[in-house]
Amino acid sequence: MQISDENVHLVRNLCDDVFGRDNFIANIAFRKTGAMAGNTIGGVFDTLIWYGRNAKEIKYRQLYCERTRENIDSGFPFIELENGITRRLSASEMSSNSIIGRRFQSSPVMSSGASVEGSKALVYQGKSYFPSSGRHWSISVSELEKVGVIGRLYPIGNTMTFKKYLDEAPYLPINNLWVDTMESTFSVSRQYIVQTATKVISRCLLMTTDPGDLVLDITCGSGTTAYVAEQWGRRWIICDTSRVALTLAKKRLMTATYEYYKLAHEESGVSGGFIYKTVPHITLKSIANDEPPATETLYDQPEVDKTKIRISGPFTVEALPAPVGAVNSVPLDEAISADTDYSAKQSDWREELLATGILGRGGAKIEFSRVEPLSGTVYLQAEAETKEETARRAVVCFADETKPMDSRMVKLALDEAEELRPSPKLIVFAAFQFDPEAAKDIDDMKWPGVTLLKVQMNTDLMTDDLKKKRTSNQSFWLVGQPDVELIKIEKGKDKGKYQVRVNGFDYYDVKAGKVVSGNANRIAMWSLDTNYDGLALEPMQVFFPMGGGWDRLAKTLKTEINQDLIESYGSVVSLPFEIKDNTTVAVKIIDDRGIESMKVLKVGGMT
Repeated sequence: MQISDENVHLVRNLCDDVFGRDNFIANIAFRKTGAMAGNTIGGVFDTLIWYGRNAKEIKYRQLYCERTRENIDSGFPFIELENGITRRLSASEMSSNSIIGRRFQSSPVMSSGASVEGSKALVYQGKSYFPSSGRHWSISVSELEKVGVIGRLYPIGNTMTFKKYLDEAPYLPINNLWVDTMESTFSVSRQYIVQTATKVISRCLLMTTDPGDLVLDITCGSGTTAYVAEQWGRRWIICDTSRVALTLAKKRLMTATYEYYKLAHEESGVSGGFIYKTVPHITLKSIANDEPPATETLYDQPEVDKTKIRISGPFTVEALPAPVGAVNSVPLDEAISADTDYSAKQSDWREELLATGILGRGGAKIEFSRVEPLSGTVYLQAEAETKEETARRAVVCFADETKPMDSRMVKLALDEAEELRPSPKLIVFAAFQFDPEAAKDIDDMKWPGVTLLKVQMNTDLMTDDLKKKRTSNQSFWLVGQPDVELIKIEKGKDKGKYQVRVNGFDYYDVKAGKVVSGNANRIAMWSLDTNYDGLALEPMQVFFPMGGGWDRLAKTLKTEINQDLIESYGSVVSLPFEIKDNTTVAVKIIDDRGIESMKVLKVGGMT
């Protein structure tokens, strides 16, 4: 879990309850930014809180990093010259790097705890040495004497050490302080406001998983976890409540390229692991006994096959279908009246609507001078008055946060609106999710002198206790009306098949006070289900018209893929497909603000 220092203590307490205090593994501090000017000390790090289901059985792969110049100068202050003379380097010699020789450190030859055998005298160059109080020799005296014979013992005063050369230990074990994880704004293009550095996610995966393992990220943001998992051969599942996040993640994965790592066991595939670079791990005992050193595996340095390149493997995008069945078995008015929390939520939403208004295109807003409860109605929960030269009366229908707004609620709200006097000029349908039929009913409704608006509610409103009240909050967004055509191909090799053309969104112009046609330039993604079942959209074709990445991917993989097909990923016209009469086709469109809308089309029937 990643958290700032502001709330790390609360998360630790919660995790102690969930996992048990004995299953705490570590707090890892990693640098995320430069210090910001302020009245007190600047904060530059975030914390990773690591727990295990069972700390005694946790999988752990030690990672290493190359020693920095600062670490070398502080940790290896001695030099052995070509003539065998050893001495400490001065600060100027270290900075200029002008002295030629073999850098080394004085490494301990003692371990904690006293013992009779381990406290015997070591005679070296005519002088006797003993372990410090409460300690013992790490290896036997006879083995230490062998180390002295080959010139690796290094006494400092009355303390014995041994020479550990820099070229024998160029890598350093990574601990729980990561200071090399800050990504420069010039070296990386962030796609999401809270996007975590790939190096941080990579280390988390590499030290706790092996190739083929499954990784879950329940708040994926721009999909960094999935991107990194693909890079290192891990399987993944990611989730998010934000449509913006999911759209960014999908595009990021579909345009990514990766190096191809050589497999350790071809017959086992990725799950058999990669061929990794290894480095020797030289110890005092291996020196004493002239043994081949053990090796350490560098899990972040697999061997690369430069003749190949990888792209992301196949993946699916899934969502819970709109609840029907059990929900439909209860009358809507009973379900609403039975939910006592619903009224409290509506009160919060009314306050937020008054504070923030409804955000349209280009930053324009519908603002209100008042938003109040509406008495005598069930499906219209608020009335409001716009801040305009000629104020207009508006009424609002809020859907429940756990259900999409369905066509029954739209109809019942409209029935109530017809009875109101004076008649409203704006009817606002606000929901976290719209059922396709409900969206269609709102878009198609013609009521002279009255404007019907679909408004997307920000999912932050579901966690209102964590949200700061600001007039700048983007809590309500106007949803456009998709302009989509279903075209039957009349000639050529695809004669008799169909295509879908997305012409764009029709938007309500806040300033003009009317719906205006828009083009397809602002469509970030659209997907097509050629056999929609009325419950869940299953994309058969997916497109990203706003581009950015497809040309680069096509150029990189020009010998591997069909150029015509890769270009079609940025199109507003689908590939030809076959369907039968009375089949339902669904088109979901997401604009550049992350607002999504769906259009349902019927072949051989009405749109």
